[in-house]
Amino acid sequence: MTPRYEWHTDPLAPLLRAELVQLIARIFGGQLPEEAAAELDYQQARTPLLIGLAFDGPALIGYKIGYERKPGHFYSWLGGVLPTYRGQGIASALMTGQHDWCRQRGYHTLRTQTYNQWRSMLILNLRHGFDIVGTVQGTRGLTIVLEKKLVH
Repeated sequence: MTPRYEWHTDPLAPLLRAELVQLIARIFGGQLPEEAAAELDYQQARTPLLIGLAFDGPALIGYKIGYERKPGHFYSWLGGVLPTYRGQGIASALMTGQHDWCRQRGYHTLRTQTYNQWRSMLILNLRHGFDIVGTVQGTRGLTIVLEKKLVH
């Protein structure tokens, strides 16, 4: 299987948006699709989103979403890959694509956050050059804050 990747800066078409919402809810098991949709709409209303999508044929299997925090700084907000597709480099390809997009547009700093319970995401971020810069108390426990400086 060779995944196909798409990058969107405009709001997604309704059918594709609905697929993404279902995928987010499925990957983050404690979240209902309606909650995922509300969160996505809230962020989209505040700032344009960069949405990276991974497909196996017509099936949406992974995503990476981010937005500008402030000029020069990009926040990598949400991402995930269906469990049956993990370990195949899809999350890494989505992350690399996001970082390349940011670099081409002059961003110099990326930030993301994760929880210790999602160790695979923490490890992926560290492997892609992020440094742990702090922690904050989050709604689901201690949040690990990571940053990466982009080289142009």
